[in-house]
Amino acid sequence: MTRPNSGRFRTEAVMKVRLLVLAFLLGLAGALALAHGTKVHVRGTVEKINAGSLQVKTPDGKTVEVKLVRSTVYLLHVAEKQAKPSDESADKPAKVADLAVGDLVVIHATPKGSTLEADEVKFSVPGANKASRASSQKPKS
Repeated sequence: MTRPNSGRFRTEAVMKVRLLVLAFLLGLAGALALAHGTKVHVRGTVEKINAGSLQVKTPDGKTVEVKLVRSTVYLLHVAEKQAKPSDESADKPAKVADLAVGDLVVIHATPKGSTLEADEVKFSVPGANKASRASSQKPKS
C-alpha cells in the first residue's frame, strides 16, 4: 500500500536539490567573475614602443595602447632547453629595454579612466621557443 502523498514528497525533494544546485552554481560563477577583479588582459604582438606606452596588435586585428608605469613588472618567457615536462618553461625578470617590436605579449592591465596601465608585461620572442627546440633536436654528425 502506497501513501497518497509519497509522490509529492519525492517531487519536493527533487525540486529542493535542483534549487540548491542552481544556487551553488550561480554563487560559484559570481565568485569566479569577481576573483579576476577589474584587470584587463591584452594579448598580441608589439607594434610600436613609445616612451611611456606600448601599442599591441591583438589577434582580432585591433590596436590597443597600454601605458607603462613605474610599477610595471616585465617578465621574459623562456622555454628551457632541457626542462622536465612539468617545468617546461620559466619566466625571467626583464626590463622595458628588453622589449622589441614583434615580440609576443600578454599584459595584465588596470583600467584608469579611458586608458589602460600595465601591471605586468610578459613577453617572448616569436619563434625563439621553436628555434631552441629545433637546435636541441638536430642530429650530431
